[in-house]
Amino acid sequence: MLSLDVRPIFYVIGALLSVLALAMAVPLVADLVAGSDDWRVFAVSSALTLFFGVLLILTNRTGRIVLSLRQTFILTTASWVVVCLFAALPFMFSANGLSFSAAYFEAMSGLTTTGASAYAVVSTLPPGLLLWRSLLVWLGGIGIVGMGIVILPFLRVGGMQLFRSESSDKSDKVVPRAADMALGFGWVYLALTFVCIIALRAAGMPMFDAINHSMTALGTGGFSTQDTSIGFYQNPNVEWVLIFFMFCGSLPFVRYISLVRGDYVGLWRDSQVRTYTAFTLIVSLLLALYLAAMDTLPFGEALRHSLFNCVSLITTTGFSSADYLQWGPGPVALFFILTLVGGCTGSTSGGIKMFRFEIMWLALRTQVNRLFSPNRMLPLTYSGKPVGSDVIMSVMSFTFVYMALILIFAVLLGMTGLDYTHAISAAATALGNVGPGLGPMIGPVGNYQPLHEAAIWVMSLGMLLGRLELFTVLVLLSPSFWRR
Repeated sequence: MLSLDVRPIFYVIGALLSVLALAMAVPLVADLVAGSDDWRVFAVSSALTLFFGVLLILTNRTGRIVLSLRQTFILTTASWVVVCLFAALPFMFSANGLSFSAAYFEAMSGLTTTGASAYAVVSTLPPGLLLWRSLLVWLGGIGIVGMGIVILPFLRVGGMQLFRSESSDKSDKVVPRAADMALGFGWVYLALTFVCIIALRAAGMPMFDAINHSMTALGTGGFSTQDTSIGFYQNPNVEWVLIFFMFCGSLPFVRYISLVRGDYVGLWRDSQVRTYTAFTLIVSLLLALYLAAMDTLPFGEALRHSLFNCVSLITTTGFSSADYLQWGPGPVALFFILTLVGGCTGSTSGGIKMFRFEIMWLALRTQVNRLFSPNRMLPLTYSGKPVGSDVIMSVMSFTFVYMALILIFAVLLGMTGLDYTHAISAAATALGNVGPGLGPMIGPVGNYQPLHEAAIWVMSLGMLLGRLELFTVLVLLSPSFWRR
């Protein structure tokens, strides 16, 4: 068996738990201001989380934290599992308490920015719990951006090595410079959140709702303070603001840092950004034309609703401005496909992600050209960089496993009693970290409260796999990983 030093792993998890404990002070204050007795729930949860966090830090103190390849794989999965466990405590201890399974599902959904809720009704929840749900999405978004830019390229997961920094260490160590990069992402993320709050408030949304929705829009998590999501407000200005910030959350955050440093065209120069923007606009326009042609909605209203809901699903946010299941089978089929797409790499969105579709298209085009010109040299490049066979293999493997897992999870969910539509859409929305599925139960105005406990755990696993890009978790199941 592999001899592994777990002290750095436990130390980092302890630090993450300490941050989580401090974050619980925010909903605690919200409940105190609102006069809700639930503040005690957050006080106890914070104390427990802080105790274990500090305990792990003190008992696993080492020198400079430098992780090996195996340690990083273990840490990436273990940190998500453990942090979700402690993040679930307020959901269990609250007067509106959930079971352990449902509470863990809610926490996993928040931190993976999925936005699927186990609450049947959210509009009557205490302000602290509502804020905690949104805060989990926001904190999860920061972790996801850092993981997508710093950790996953280093792990060579799913073709992410294509986005590895030119100046990063080429050895099998995670460089300390990652902390500096994460700090830059955090400032950009915070600034965008504040701007979104101001814009939503100016658009007519109440301040508390504006704070919650800004965090879940930038985190592309989709938790709302209302049971009917954004459709509750019936406010076109709110919808336009959220369209913009959901889209911002799905763009590569490293390009925002370049923008701040004066590179004003770097964002648009990114190939995946151009493809992603064009795809989103074309799909939204075609759906709007369809809805107008079928007399479902006037064109102006159809354009707004189609753009909002297409952006919401492509970015894997999960907000809804209307019950699009009423638009007919064509749009419903389209929305199922959109749950698979996802945003850009290095963003808070989930899904397969646009750069993988671009790589697959380039590989397909090259293969077709080789059929009629076998001796021709056809170099494959992406954004001006040569694409190695290892990247192509990684992208192809990821996409194959992603689609296979949707089918496997659909079968597992079907065995818990869900029909085909609910099972396949729930599997896709869990792995894609999208939130709403298809069908009256888990659709845009539904929730996951009626699901069997076994289905809740299957979906929690699906959300974890999808957020950690599949292989980060699956590699731990390989016996060779644990051998010396």
